[in-house]
Amino acid sequence: MGVSGSSGVSVVLAPAGSTPAAVTNMQNTVYNLVNQVEVDRLMSHVDALQNFYTRHINSDTLSDTRGIGAARRYIERQFKDIAQQGGNLYVFPHTFDVTYNKIQTQQENIVAVVQGTEPGGGTLIIGAHYDSNGLPDLSSGAVYAPGANDNGTGVAALIEMARIMSQRPHRSSIMFVAFSGEEEGRLGSTAFANYLVNQRIDVFAMINIDTIGNQDDGKGNVNSTELRIFSSPPNDTPDRQLGRMAEFLGFTQGLDMKLAVQDRMDRENRFGDHQSFTEKGIPAIRFIQAFEEKVNADPTDTIQFIEPAYYRRAVQSILLVISSLADGPRPPRNLSLREANSQLVWEPVPDAVSYIVALRFQGSLSYNQQFEVQGTAAGPFSFGSYEGVAVAARGPDGLVGPLSPELKINP
Repeated sequence: MGVSGSSGVSVVLAPAGSTPAAVTNMQNTVYNLVNQVEVDRLMSHVDALQNFYTRHINSDTLSDTRGIGAARRYIERQFKDIAQQGGNLYVFPHTFDVTYNKIQTQQENIVAVVQGTEPGGGTLIIGAHYDSNGLPDLSSGAVYAPGANDNGTGVAALIEMARIMSQRPHRSSIMFVAFSGEEEGRLGSTAFANYLVNQRIDVFAMINIDTIGNQDDGKGNVNSTELRIFSSPPNDTPDRQLGRMAEFLGFTQGLDMKLAVQDRMDRENRFGDHQSFTEKGIPAIRFIQAFEEKVNADPTDTIQFIEPAYYRRAVQSILLVISSLADGPRPPRNLSLREANSQLVWEPVPDAVSYIVALRFQGSLSYNQQFEVQGTAAGPFSFGSYEGVAVAARGPDGLVGPLSPELKINP
C-alpha cells in the first residue's frame, strides 16, 4: 500500500463512498499543513548542530560554541524563541545523572510541551536524540562528531514541528523531547520513559525521529520515495499496530512518500530511543530514511550529504502523521462482526463525516485494502482471507484520525 510522486502532496482520488467535499477538504488541510515546513529552517538547524564539533555526552558543557552544552542551550533557546513568539509551548529541562567512561556528568533532555484541549486526550511523545559520537574513539568527548544526519536531521525536524504545531490548539497534548545519551545506550530516553511512568502521564504513543535526511546509500542506489518504520515484533504488538497506523494515515491522506513498515525493532545489531518506551509498555515506532549512506559515528556525516528536498518531504510526512494522531477524530469504538449478515459495525464518532475501513491479509505487515463509508456499518462481504480489520473516522476538515484497535477476524 502506498503512493509515489515527484514532490509535495499527490492528488488523491475520491475513495468509494466519500464525497468530493470531504476529499477536497482533506487535500486543502494536508496541503496547508505540510507546506508550513520550511527547508531553510531545517537546514539552518542542522548546520548549527554540526558546527558544535561534537555533541558527545563527555564533551564540553561550558563553551558557547563547542560541545554538548552548547548544543543543549541552542535547542532550548529555539524552543523558548517559539514560545516567546506566541507559540503555545512550555519548555523545561529533564535532568539525569550519567557515568560514562569513568566520567560523571549531569545530562539534560530538553522538553517542549503543547498542552492539549480535550479532557482525556492523552499525550503524544515526539523524540529525537541530539548527542553524537565519532570514530575512531566512540568513548571520547574530544573526537570530531558532526552528526548532521545522525541525528541533526531529527532534532531540526523536532524544532520545526514544534514551531508549526504550537501555533494552534490540539486535542491531545504533545511533548517534543530532545534526548541526550542515545549513542551510549539510550540513556536519556530510558530516564525520560521512567519519568513519564513515575509521573503517571497518560502517553498513548511515542514517535522517534532518527536519521531522515538522506535518500541514497553512497553506492549509486537511490530511494527518494520511502521512509522506513521500525517497531517491535511480533506482528500483533501495540508498536506494530502504531507503525501500520502511521503507514495507513500517510497513504489515506495522499502523501507521495511511502511510510514502509519493517518486520523488526530496528536494523540488525542497532537500537533507537523508541525501544526505551516499548520497554515501559508505551507503543513506540522509529522513522528512518530508506537507505543509509554513512556508518554510525562517521566523521564525514556532514550537511553536504543531506538532500534538502527528500528531507523536507520526510518531515512533512511525519508531521501529517502527528497531526492525525493528535487532532483527528477519535477512533471508533466497539467494532464487532455480525455473523448473521456478515456486517462490520461500530459506535458512531461525534464529529465524523465518514469512516475508512482498513483490511489486513493474513500475516501482512500493512493494511492491504481500504474503503470509505458514510454510516457505521460495512458489508455484507466475505472476510475469509483477512486476519484483521480496523476503522478510522474522517472529520469535517478531511483529516483522518487514528485507527480503532484491530478486530481479529481469522487470528
